[in-house]
This record gives sequence, structure tokens and C-alpha cells, in this order.
Amino acid sequence: MSRREYDESDARIRPARSTRPRSKDRPSYADAITALVTTVDRGRQTCITDKGLVITAMRARELGPKSVVVGDLVSIVGDVSGNEGSLARIVAVSERRNSLSRTVDDAAQVERTIVANIDQLVIVVAATNPEPRRGLIDRFLVSAFTEGITPKLVVTKSDLGAIPEFLAEYSKLGVEILHTAIKSNSREKDLSELHAMLKGKISVLVGHSGVGKSTLINALVPEADRLTGDVNAATGRGRHTSSSAIALALAGSDGWIIDTPGIRAFGLSHIDTHRIVDAFTDLSEVAANCLSNCSHSESSCSLDSWAAPGGVVNIERTARLASLRSLLSVKEQAGQGVED
Repeated sequence: MSRREYDESDARIRPARSTRPRSKDRPSYADAITALVTTVDRGRQTCITDKGLVITAMRARELGPKSVVVGDLVSIVGDVSGNEGSLARIVAVSERRNSLSRTVDDAAQVERTIVANIDQLVIVVAATNPEPRRGLIDRFLVSAFTEGITPKLVVTKSDLGAIPEFLAEYSKLGVEILHTAIKSNSREKDLSELHAMLKGKISVLVGHSGVGKSTLINALVPEADRLTGDVNAATGRGRHTSSSAIALALAGSDGWIIDTPGIRAFGLSHIDTHRIVDAFTDLSEVAANCLSNCSHSESSCSLDSWAAPGGVVNIERTARLASLRSLLSVKEQAGQGVED
């Protein structure tokens, strides 16, 4: 039996998977419109344009997971009619001027961004039930100072219990403090002062569950209809009533308030210590003369001489330095995994 000879007719050519040639060119999206992200929920983002048009959009795959948060300014293409059932696509996220981020705890390595592009961080604490925790307040302040966000402190339930004395100390950091009551004749006045604080700003409200964030939101934006919850009598902690962040337009103002879920842990492992010092502009220039490994707590620290020039203690400078060191202590404890 003779061996068969093969020729070109026996060769099989595998067809191309696609007849469309690949291109390195990417769409310019010149027709994209800009909008503000107000909610992020299960893969869908609610956005609002400058003209007040509300659009539901999905995130383009190339942007990656968790790339869009409340407060982002995004570029949108596709069906931007805003009609019921329509779905647009977010194709770009503008550069953020700041953001509020945290790690789940001090040992975690994954940073989670909560909101972006904020003017004010409004830390809401209750005078009682639940009791305010200094450690969590300090952690919020560290994040605010390092991101260039103006911190504010709102104390709720001031008619239900005595306000802890340590809260007044934050005024030394330049933090504006506002007291509000749940049921009081001064309630209307409290809300007008809060309106003035929030007017024309993008403000994010943060704090423990049960401190009254949702109650404040409902008072400021009645149509928001945010769920409110009680404090667990056994644990002294509030129950979560907000499951995700949401931005709401402040009535009678061009401001926005962002409600966030109640936070019980706020890790700081993602923040560099030098950024905390740099946030204190009046101290950072002096701290630059310290040794490279100075923790700013040693007796040889240059900041001590600044606080007591010529050996004479300056009360205001000493208080300012004590505030900085308290925040650095919070960061150091965070690095060691110490609970507040």
C-alpha cells in the first residue's frame, strides 16, 4: 500500500474569531453629559444633572468595581432621557478634590471610599443614649484634616442629658459646635442654625447609629422619609437604619447633605502620619525642623519650644499642640490595633 501524498487542498484554515479588526482607538464620548452621583445601589447609580434631570446609570466595565461613589462627578452616555426604565452608562469619573475613606478596622489593608468631593464633614453625636465616644470623633477629625475637609460637630439630644465637657475642647481645633434638641421649644431655632451651617455646601453626616442623623435629615428634607431607629437597651448601641449613602438636595439652598450608614468602626491604617501634621499649617513649618524620626511627643521635639517660647508657656499654642498630639496618638493606636 503506497503512502498518500498531501497537497494544499488538504490544509484546513481556521476561520478568524471575529471579522472586525481590533483597534487601539477609544471612543471620545464627546457627547457625554456631566452629572452628580446621588446614590449607589446594587450596580446602579442614580445621577442628577445641573438641569435637575434624574438619570439611572450603570458603570462601564473598564472603570472597575467600586470606582463610583456618592458625590462623584461623572460623564454619562447612552439613554440620558431620564424616562422610567431607561439606563445610561457612566464612562468616566472626574478627578476628586477630596474623599472620605476608611478601612474596616485598623488591621485591614483594603481602603474603602465612602463619599467624594465634600465641603464639610458634619460629625453627629448624641449628648446621651448612645454616649459620645471620643475615639471615633478624633478619627473623623483626622480624616477631615488630612483631606482638607472642614469638620463640624453637631450634638443632638441636648435636652435629654448633660453634654460631656470634653466635647467643648474641640473648639480649640477650630471646630464649630452646634447643639440641637429632639423635643424642645428651641427646635425651630436649632434647625435654622443648622440650615445656615449647611447652606451652599456639600456636607456629609457621619456618626454612630442611633445618634439622630436620620431624624435631622427628615427635619431638613421632609420628603427624604429616612427610617429612624432606637438604641438597643442591652448594648447601648443604635440600630442601623441607613444601608447606603445618599445625597439629598437641601430645601431653599443650593447645598447638599449626604446621609451615611451608622459607623461603629473607622480604621485609619490608610492615612500617613505626615499628612496629619501637614493639616496643622501653623505647626507643620515648626515640625519640619524636628529630627526625621521624631514622633512629636519627645521632650526634644521642636514643637515644645514653639509652645513655650523663651520658657514662657503660651496657653493657646500649648492647647493647639495638645490637640495635634491627641490626633497623632489616635493614629499610633490605630497602627497598633488599639480599641478606642
